[in-house]
Amino acid sequence: MDGPCCGCEDYVHEGTRGHGPITQPGGLNHGSWTRYWRAIALAYATEGASLALAARTLDALEQTAHEAQALGVSTCIVPADVSDPTQVEDMVRRTIDRFATIDILVNNAGMAGPVGPLQENAVEAWVQTIQVNLIGTYLCCRAVLPIMRQHDYGKIINLSGAGATNAWRHLSAYSASKVAVVRLTETLALELEGTNIQVNALGPGSIHT
Repeated sequence: MDGPCCGCEDYVHEGTRGHGPITQPGGLNHGSWTRYWRAIALAYATEGASLALAARTLDALEQTAHEAQALGVSTCIVPADVSDPTQVEDMVRRTIDRFATIDILVNNAGMAGPVGPLQENAVEAWVQTIQVNLIGTYLCCRAVLPIMRQHDYGKIINLSGAGATNAWRHLSAYSASKVAVVRLTETLALELEGTNIQVNALGPGSIHT
């Protein structure tokens, strides 16, 4: 690993490649999303990346930061909700204050959202799923791009999930949001053609963590 990493889930990891951070935004603090986020963060730490970790739950941040520090890397933690533009901007600012740059952003924020027939889903819960899964990804990309453009270097990895490849009955908000993340990724990649900034979407499916 030659740089920092930042990511968010309702977690965000940010880190550096020697001189800067890698960013990873991620999923809500529940079940496999939390394990996903931790596994990704520690994989980067194993490769020597400095990490800025962001999530809504401070306990999860502190535990993962301690595990990463035990591997010999620098960390900072930023409690944040990636669906809130102000908190995302603050997350990135604090990462820059700590590591001077952001080289990699991993957007892993995600929630399953309401389960059941679309017409029975609570409107607030449906919209919140879009806010976290799609708008959170957009906000984090938007916040780090000026930094990556300044250095003409960056890697953005957006976690899409199984909802992007298959229609899942009774998970309309989740599926719609994850398909949108893929198209957002494709569009941003086109906009960044000719630069040294790459954008990719990954749908890892079930992983033993």
